Amino acid sequence: MRKIKLYIATSLDGYIATLDGGLDWLTAYPNPEISDYGYSDFYNTVDIIIMGGSTYQSIVDMDIPWPYVDKQTYVISRTKKSNSNIVEVVGEDIISKVAEWKSTRGEDIWLVGGGEMVALFLNNNLVDSMEITVIPTLLGSGIPLFPTVQKASNWAVTDVIKHSNGVVTTHYKREDKNKAVK
Repeated sequence: MRKIKLYIATSLDGYIATLDGGLDWLTAYPNPEISDYGYSDFYNTVDIIIMGGSTYQSIVDMDIPWPYVDKQTYVISRTKKSNSNIVEVVGEDIISKVAEWKSTRGEDIWLVGGGEMVALFLNNNLVDSMEITVIPTLLGSGIPLFPTVQKASNWAVTDVIKHSNGVVTTHYKREDKNKAVK
């Protein structure tokens, strides 16, 4: 069975973007070694990408070629439309669709974001692992990584990587879903 992996960057104070969806704080952070923080290795482990409508729109608005042409992409949205054969919009029966994708053969599934999608997936016990890269920048406000997580869960740290520029990537694996949260 495929695993759903959250791979995402966040500010030190837990925001994945500014209030207007901006990512300048992320791309402007000093990276003298031009590290991709494990992105390439991670990217090669997935063949399905899931994202919310706002994340999708942010990528479209960048006016760049679609960056995931070699992956099937699902956008969870009731309002967005796609005219691409590699981007499919799903607006209903989301949880059952995700369960269907997980049960098919293939590589793992990347939950790109945003915060509402992260909360939806966590609240439904759908995330199997998380790889969170923390950029040591305080934004003060923005779009939170975990905006409306209502269901407690336990996560084990499986790896921590400190990059030379102070960025830290932590790998987490969901612990037994039946284990009590303290």
